[in-house]
Amino acid sequence: MTRAILTDIEGTTSSISFVRDVLFPYARRALPGFVRAHAQEPQVRQWLDAVATEAGGLCQDDMIVETLQGWIDQDRKHTALKALQGLVWEAGYRSADFTAPIYPDAVPTLQRWHALGLPLYVYSSGSVPAQKLFFGHSDAGDLTGLFSGWFDTEVGGKREADSYARIVGAIGLAPHEVLFLSDVVEELDAARTAGMQTVLVDRPADYPESRQGEAAHGHTRVASFLDIELPL
Repeated sequence: MTRAILTDIEGTTSSISFVRDVLFPYARRALPGFVRAHAQEPQVRQWLDAVATEAGGLCQDDMIVETLQGWIDQDRKHTALKALQGLVWEAGYRSADFTAPIYPDAVPTLQRWHALGLPLYVYSSGSVPAQKLFFGHSDAGDLTGLFSGWFDTEVGGKREADSYARIVGAIGLAPHEVLFLSDVVEELDAARTAGMQTVLVDRPADYPESRQGEAAHGHTRVASFLDIELPL
């Protein structure tokens, strides 16, 4: 029985290219000006100081910005970077510089599950504030009301089974009652190790070479949310 659904974002509910081609370049361009304007605000300073410490005690903000831009180029999954990116993206969303694209099949399916009373949760490497901005400023409108909770890498890495154990503990269900949707096989492996149900979302737009058989590591594979069958 499925009593809750946990979903990834990039490559699952929306295209990988949006993050790579729109959000990352926007954050890289906007970071210097954003830091100059907001560096002394507590919610910004804490993350800048965290980067400075990890990078060996950087003392100048422009050096911290250069480090962050390098991490963006490397697609590094660092909590401080994700938090700062989220703050920069907030300005972009609110000024309507862009909206977040959601796959057409994902919106009605999420709405249908919500209407059935299934709690929906998000787990993404992007920070929780960034997740809420994404679904709050989507090209299908504000979808945040569909979700009951949000998780990011502060709960742990997405390829670590302990992260999923913590999530199901926070949700308050048994692991086998929660279905995790992702486009990343290794994330699904970790969720399965924690006892969760799993579905590999293998979209042709993001993965032209279909991951079948051994490549799917035994996870149920779908090409669209419309293909997901829930054991209710």
